[in-house]
Amino acid sequence: MTNLTVNEIYAVGAPIVLAMILFEVLFSSASNKNLYKKEDTLCTIGLLTGNILMVFALKGATLGLHFYLFQFKLLNMSELIPVWALWLLTFVMIDLVFYFYHRISHRVNFLWAIHMSHHSSQEMNFAVSFRQAWFGPLSKIPFFMTLPLLGFDPTIIAVAGVISTLWGIVGHTQIVGKLGPLELIFNTPSHHRVHHGSNNQYIDKNYGNLLIIWDKMFGTFEPEKEAVKFGLVKNVNTYNPTKITFMGWLEMIKNIKDSQNINEALYFFFGPPSTKN
Repeated sequence: MTNLTVNEIYAVGAPIVLAMILFEVLFSSASNKNLYKKEDTLCTIGLLTGNILMVFALKGATLGLHFYLFQFKLLNMSELIPVWALWLLTFVMIDLVFYFYHRISHRVNFLWAIHMSHHSSQEMNFAVSFRQAWFGPLSKIPFFMTLPLLGFDPTIIAVAGVISTLWGIVGHTQIVGKLGPLELIFNTPSHHRVHHGSNNQYIDKNYGNLLIIWDKMFGTFEPEKEAVKFGLVKNVNTYNPTKITFMGWLEMIKNIKDSQNINEALYFFFGPPSTKN
């Protein structure tokens, strides 16, 4: 039943997303904004392909792990709160876990080597939301396995997770300005443009996916003021998805090999990235 529900969500969401991209392409062409570049989009497709293959490889195992961990849940959430509240709280908790996963992925080198792929584009459009890391689905597992242990139903986690992911697409655009009161609570396109900026004041800001409240609570919020320069501090200068996927790992391995002692080697693996977004 879960798979059917998830598939139905994708069946509804996919045409909407494609329509959004088509509208943005037409808007870009009509207004001469040049929001899409052929090479960049093809690179995104390459990265997305690897990510999808990894998702399919891990999907069943991840869901099975969640159901296994659910046996050892600390709380029986379905008995504590009504179903509608459980759904709402699941969305909130998914976003909170994502915030910490995302923030740590920017501050721990081996996780940044994975996540960097998503920030490798110097463009900002709906298609960039699909510029997903090949090993991203694997790196998320240790973080999101906390939810079934807390008592959240794996079925609801799976469905709510897909819906949250679809929301993440909305933030990747330059054609939507600020959205008034929504800016106070939600991670809007304006807030997410900041996250993709290499401007000094925008680095390591606005990690939320659905909500921006976590960034405001934990001191990582930055409003969009000056024009955003998209990309990395040190851009990859390639459209090869394989090179982008492994370049961070290759640099990290080289630094570990050249390290003088075990502490330095561990720092290169677990420490913060030396050059990043």
